[in-house]
Amino acid sequence: MATFTTPKKQLTWLITGSSSGFGLSLVRIAQAGGHRVIATSRNPSRTPELVSEVESKGGKWVQLDVDSPNSAQVIEELEKSGDEIDVLVNNAGFSIYGAVETFSEDELRAQMETMYFGPLRLIKAVLPHQRKRKFGVIVNFSSGASLDARDSMGAYAGAKAGLDGLTRVLAKEVAPFNIRALTVVLGTFNTNMGNASVFTKTPLPEDYKGSVADQMIQFLQSGKFTALINGDKDKAMKAVYEVVVGEGSGAGKEAERFLPLGSDMIPRIKGVQEYLSHGLEVFGDAYTSNVNIDK
Repeated sequence: MATFTTPKKQLTWLITGSSSGFGLSLVRIAQAGGHRVIATSRNPSRTPELVSEVESKGGKWVQLDVDSPNSAQVIEELEKSGDEIDVLVNNAGFSIYGAVETFSEDELRAQMETMYFGPLRLIKAVLPHQRKRKFGVIVNFSSGASLDARDSMGAYAGAKAGLDGLTRVLAKEVAPFNIRALTVVLGTFNTNMGNASVFTKTPLPEDYKGSVADQMIQFLQSGKFTALINGDKDKAMKAVYEVVVGEGSGAGKEAERFLPLGSDMIPRIKGVQEYLSHGLEVFGDAYTSNVNIDK
């Protein structure tokens, strides 16, 4: 396992989706820890009180739309002005719900733009600078949905799983440059994610009536999602902070690449283990040995 070193200095964090939820919580925790934070959101003018809060503590708030093809320019402008980004946190996102067959291509592309291509653009922009400095941390927020999503979450699960796969490879590629890539897989927490749900415009076909997908969509539309929440976002972000800086519960864990958070992650991870093990048990001997299988 690679060994990473962290410079003993105030780190500069750039956090997307800083106006609420996990993003805002991590902004506050990083600033409380003595670090400099560049908070970002699509519309800073909507949260002037938060902008003032961050900037009064020595931080900066910049406008950043992760969906924009030009979003990487924000990184370049910050670096040119002397803001050396040590920690990039890709947090901004949303989820669209519906049965897989009902999603339009535009809806699927919009989900991928925010959850996959947006983070990728920022990663590609910051890495050359971090390689030059021989230090950096890339933190990509994922979801338990990337491991085992419920019916109606196919678009979101696919986008998150895509970013997870990319991050696993990225971690291997940048480790020689003393750059870490961390996937944070989050369960259900007290953010506004559930009540900010988006739904496909295509109605469910009659065959789906009463299905789990139908029940999930109706439940989310009812606004009762908060009844399922059992996680404290601030405690979760404290764990992320400690793993990034190597303090507290994160001390000595700088080389770790996968951070699951939330009590509901335990059954999900075990479910994935069982899913993979079952496939190996059923097909392993016949299909994974060194023999040619006629197609």
